[in-house]
Amino acid sequence: MSVELAGNVAVVTGGGSGIGAALAARLAAAGAAVAVVDLDAGKAEAVAATLPGGAGFGVDVTDPVAVTALVERVSQEMGPIGVYCSNAGIGAGQGLGEDEDWERSWAVHGMAHIHAARAVLPGMAERGSGAFVVTASAAGLLAMMQSAPYTVTKHASVAIAEWLSITYGGDGVNVLCLCPQGVRTPMVSASVLGETEVAASGEIIEPAKVADDVVAAIVSGTFLILPHPEVHEYEKGKVADRDRWLAVMRKLRARIAAS
Repeated sequence: MSVELAGNVAVVTGGGSGIGAALAARLAAAGAAVAVVDLDAGKAEAVAATLPGGAGFGVDVTDPVAVTALVERVSQEMGPIGVYCSNAGIGAGQGLGEDEDWERSWAVHGMAHIHAARAVLPGMAERGSGAFVVTASAAGLLAMMQSAPYTVTKHASVAIAEWLSITYGGDGVNVLCLCPQGVRTPMVSASVLGETEVAASGEIIEPAKVADDVVAAIVSGTFLILPHPEVHEYEKGKVADRDRWLAVMRKLRARIAAS
């Protein structure tokens, strides 16, 4: 199921920087009117100001009331939402992390997608068209050894996207799941996750490359978006021989620790 971007309305959460800002710019270049959403309203408005017909909104995506209000406002002021990129993410919790790290990670990587789906998918299904993009991570297919909260909740992001695709795909809604490895974003550079493990796993790419891949997938109707194609081979290896995959990951962990 492909979605026409020109003349459509798109919402991008986590749009104040990184992948979100690149997505907003790429969707606007394809002819969409973009609502840029970020917890930091100033960042959202700054990105939106660079886009033709863009609008910026400061919204906490973990607040279901705020998300519903956002969808209603964008629909009234800009038109029916044809593309929703549920992209906000955080990096919290070294190792097993603290309870707060788990709560925050689940709120952003789990419930935020669910709040958005409840608010926007019924309308898309009623119209028989639309695209809903969940930003997960290669960690949601494989693992991020430095952070259990990040890895486990990104696995949840993938599962949510799969469930939504099964449930709404028959209604003309294209649900997509974005799973990059390393992307040069403020979260990778400054968060608790850091660049050590990411760099050891492969190339760190630019957000613009990810945005190009997302737009191509929206147009083609592809569910799984892998800006790092090698992730597909890694996942096949994991499924084919999980014990071997775990042994390889332990060796990688030891190598990173030694460096």
